[in-house]
Amino acid sequence: MFTGIIEEVGKVESVGAGCIKVKAKTVLEGTKIGDSIAVNGVCLTVTSMTSEGFTADVMNETLSRTNLGALKKGSGVNLERAMAAGGRFGGHIVSGHVDGTGKIQKMQDDGNAVWFYITCSQDVLSLIIEKGSITIDGISLTVAKITDSYFAVSVIPHTGEETTLLSKRAGDAVNLENDVIGKYVKKLMGLSTEKSRSQEDVDSKLMDWLSLE
Repeated sequence: MFTGIIEEVGKVESVGAGCIKVKAKTVLEGTKIGDSIAVNGVCLTVTSMTSEGFTADVMNETLSRTNLGALKKGSGVNLERAMAAGGRFGGHIVSGHVDGTGKIQKMQDDGNAVWFYITCSQDVLSLIIEKGSITIDGISLTVAKITDSYFAVSVIPHTGEETTLLSKRAGDAVNLENDVIGKYVKKLMGLSTEKSRSQEDVDSKLMDWLSLE
């Protein structure tokens, strides 16, 4: 489990042929073979280490369903070690299992912050709520706006400086992970993402679920 608080921006040394090699320093501290490190929000298992970085296996499925497949030598990646028992919980519950990718439509300065407007599939969008949590490339962020076609987050200077977000451009793909609580509630209630489902249906499902003993 992760929290979405990025510890370090690493540099890709190579990606492909079933593995990814990342140059890093901070996330190596206390890490051993078999431990998990989130790379741009994707939970990967460390298979080898040196004093300057680590290697992790990565399946073709992962490369095709996330933005890891678009990485190249020198790309920056957000890194976070799995949360240690007794550690400080600074973000929200993050599994490292990406639900899909989104596309940055535009970035807009707003004083000392930067707005990111992101489009994504309806499956992902249906589980996003205003003021709720979303993981973008492994970063725990709060949703500030949401419509039927996009959502937006406002990134403060510290987050921008400590992650790869400000190096992004319109059109770039980002990994998205929904809040795990919403996914479990959706599963338990048997809700679909069909737009034809009425609010009355949703309310009825919710009341039935809450009345279960």
